[in-house]
Order: sequence, then C-alpha cells, then structure tokens
Amino acid sequence: MHLLKQKPVILYTVLLSFFLTFLLLAELTGSKLFFAFGFTMTMGVIPFPVTFIITDLLNEYYGRKVVRATTFLGMVMIGFAYLLIVIDIQIPASPESPIDDASFERVFANSGLVILGSIIAYVIGQMIDLHTFHFLRKKTGGKHIWLRATGSTVISQLIDSYVVIFIALGKYHPVSKLISIANTNFLYKLGVAILITPLLYAIHIYIDRYLGETLKKQMFSAAMEEEGLESTIQPG
Repeated sequence: MHLLKQKPVILYTVLLSFFLTFLLLAELTGSKLFFAFGFTMTMGVIPFPVTFIITDLLNEYYGRKVVRATTFLGMVMIGFAYLLIVIDIQIPASPESPIDDASFERVFANSGLVILGSIIAYVIGQMIDLHTFHFLRKKTGGKHIWLRATGSTVISQLIDSYVVIFIALGKYHPVSKLISIANTNFLYKLGVAILITPLLYAIHIYIDRYLGETLKKQMFSAAMEEEGLESTIQPG
C-alpha cells in the first residue's frame, strides 16, 4: 500500500499541520495584549489551547513516543521562527515598504521574547501534559476521555501560563500585573478546556469512524504496548 494512502499517516499529517499552525500563530501573536470581559490577556491564548487538544489526540492514537517527537519538532520550528525573525529584523525595509523598520522590529522583536519564553514553557507544559495524560489513562483503565484530556491540559496550562508571561512580558510590567495577566490567561484556558470537551469527543468519534474499528484497536494496542500498559485497557 502506498505510504500516503495509509490512514494513520494521513491522520498524523493532518494533526501535525494543525498543531504547528496554531503553535506558531500563538508565538507570533502572543506579544499583543487585549482587554475582554474586564481582564487583560495575551493574544496567544486564542490559538494555543488547541495545541494541547491535538497533543491529547496524538496521545490517544499514537502513544508517548510520537508525542515526544512532535513536541521536539514543535520546539525546533519555534526556534527556526525566532531565527528568521532575527534575520528579517537585520534586513532594511525598502522605501516602498508599507511597514517600516521601526514598526516591524517593535512587533517581531517582542515576539522573540514570547518565543523564548514559550520554548521553555512549551517543553515543560507538554511533558507535564504527556505524563499526566498517561497517568490518568492508566488509572481509569482507558475510560473517561474528558478526565485525562481536561486534567492533563489544566495542569500543563497552569505551568505554561506563568512561565510564558514572566519571561515574555517581565521587563514591561510589575510583578503584580504579570500575576494578574497569568491568572487571567490560565482561567481562560481552563474555561476553554472545559468548553471544548464536547468538541474533543466529536473529533474522537470522527477519527474512530475514519480509522475503522480494526485499525483503531490496532493503533490503540500498539500505543498501550509502548507504554507498558495492560492490553486489556480499551479505547474510550
């Protein structure tokens, strides 16, 4: 069978594409603050929670090694983005450019701080998410998707929210303001994690149908064997 016609490969390619897109958008827009519902938040809180949902799906169907590899790939792509930003800032804008050097540097140089903070927070958060997810899956015998997905996301986002804010915005705001922004970001992400749980189930059902019962069980069993978990644990 041709490689690109294999459903697990296609599924991983789609999930990885969404993952990297939302991850890089979170980094590049994260330096902008906005005010909503009486709170100040970073623009990165809009796309970033999606990356943890995708991580949970990768955990579910591919196992820990694939998630580690995906996390490393994401970190490398963030690093490349930062390198390109540094190079782009050094290249003078032409007189015809609608964006001058000062405007470009003001936006993207600060994005560099967001990226730096995110590389650190991202790796810590993803590793916590990964281990919490598998701990909860083992404890629940593979049942209650909402518990392992939401539980792992909440814990990892708690760490991520504070690390990113203090590194990215630390030189611009006092500690009290940083704590306030981090608290708001975390509460927002917590709310998003809870609200999109039905969406997670819907995606899960769609993927199950796409893979088919036999292939789904094969992938789940392979992931369980990799984790050293009992083969009696069933997907669900």
